[in-house]
Amino acid sequence: MAALRSWSRVLNRAFLTQSRQFAAAAGHVESHQAGRMWKILTFVVALPGVGVCMLNAYLKMQHHSHGQPEFVAYPHLRIRSKPFPWGDGSKTLFHNSHVNPLPDGYEDHGDHH
Repeated sequence: MAALRSWSRVLNRAFLTQSRQFAAAAGHVESHQAGRMWKILTFVVALPGVGVCMLNAYLKMQHHSHGQPEFVAYPHLRIRSKPFPWGDGSKTLFHNSHVNPLPDGYEDHGDHH
């Protein structure tokens, strides 16, 4: 019985060593193929996808009207419980006077495009 156990251990070690060598060799080949696959996918799928998205954004920008939307003074929007610590205290940090209204409406600069 002891001899059977020792032979079993020897065969098990040999099998594990051989299977590890095969796995290492296969892993190198698979990693090379995986890298090649991702490179192909980048050029065939990702870059054209980015191009289509850029074209879509450009065409929508051309079709979109650039006028200000009508101002509606909803009571739950543009609440100022205390002034902002910059500027005049009424404008947000990234304020755009063309698209962001103040609590009482849009700023009128007279330079409508």
